[in-house]
Order: sequence, then C-alpha cells, then structure tokens
Amino acid sequence: MKKYSYVGISFVILIFGIWAVNELSNRLSGPDFYEGETVPDFSFTNQHGQTITNKDFEGKVYVLEFFFTTCPSICPIMNQNMKKIQDSFYGNPEFGIASITIDPQHDTPEVMKKYAENYGAKHPHWHFLTGDKETIYKLSNEGFKLYTAEEESAPGGFEHSGLFALIDKDGNIRSRYDEFGNPKIYYNGLEDNEIEMLKEDIKKLLK
Repeated sequence: MKKYSYVGISFVILIFGIWAVNELSNRLSGPDFYEGETVPDFSFTNQHGQTITNKDFEGKVYVLEFFFTTCPSICPIMNQNMKKIQDSFYGNPEFGIASITIDPQHDTPEVMKKYAENYGAKHPHWHFLTGDKETIYKLSNEGFKLYTAEEESAPGGFEHSGLFALIDKDGNIRSRYDEFGNPKIYYNGLEDNEIEMLKEDIKKLLK
C-alpha cells in the first residue's frame, strides 16, 4: 500500500515538474505569441549613407514602420511614439528600428539624417531607410501587406498605414493575441496603450 502511494506521489511530482518547466518556457520564449511570415530580404540606404539589409537585423528584435518625412498627419505621432520605444531600449544592442520612407524621391539620406536628428533618434540601430520606390512599395504592399500608395487627395500626397511590425531575432513577424484569440499581427503606432503592449512584447522577445 505504501509502495503504491509512493509511486502515486512520485507521478504527481513528475507531472508538476513538467508543467512548471513548460510554464517557465512559455514565459521566457513567448510561444503564446503569434508567429507570422518571415520578413522578405531587403536592402536600402540609411541616413548615414550606409547599406542596410535585413541581415543587419539578424539576432535583434526590431520594430518596422513605413512613413515619409513631409507627412503632415500621422507620421509625427508615429515617430514620437517610436522615440518612446527607442528610449525604453536605448543601449540594448539586441534591439533595433527600421523606418522606411515611402517617398524616396524626396527623402534622401541627407533629408532622413536631419529628420532623425529632429526626432532624437540616437540608438545606433535605428535606421531611417530609403531606396528604390518600386522595391519599397512591393515590400510594404506584398511583403508586409501594409497598404501604401501615392494619392494626391491624401495629406502629403501619400496613403499608408500607421501600424508597427514587431520582428523577432530570426526575422519573423510576431504579435500577441487579442481578447478573442486572434493574432493582432501589427500594433497601432498611434495609440498609447498599443505602444505599451509593444514595449511589453519586445521585452519578452529579447529574453
């Protein structure tokens, strides 16, 4: 009788141990996160005239946005919030930001450098990227499925999303699930509560 009790207790301890290990793994690796598509290869020029590719972000958790420097509507809010994110992870070599212009004809590296300085972009891995327009639009519309287009009637002459993409160290798009169990996929770069969510999720992916 004692033998069976001992076996039963051992089994319970084993099950509890397996559960505890799995729970710890969940907290550290974030398997409750949605894992989307791998970011397509890209190669652009940053504000310092350097060629930056997706390979430069390998081993880093980074946030990606599409914007343009003369945007009179949502871009200033987006980049004020991106600055807050930068400040939360400033000095962390495993964190980065990719801000890709959708108006490369105007947004040269020189223009982007001044814009970056105006927004206090000091993190060495915050890259303001410009390049071939067709390539940028293909990356946005097809690679990320984030709508981008020229539109004369839109503020500043362009339409684009105010969403931020969160990308893990392996180059995969990640996000948390919403209250209905659906993946958010992207984070609203205009909403304070979404920025706080994004900060929390960056921390989890950095672990």
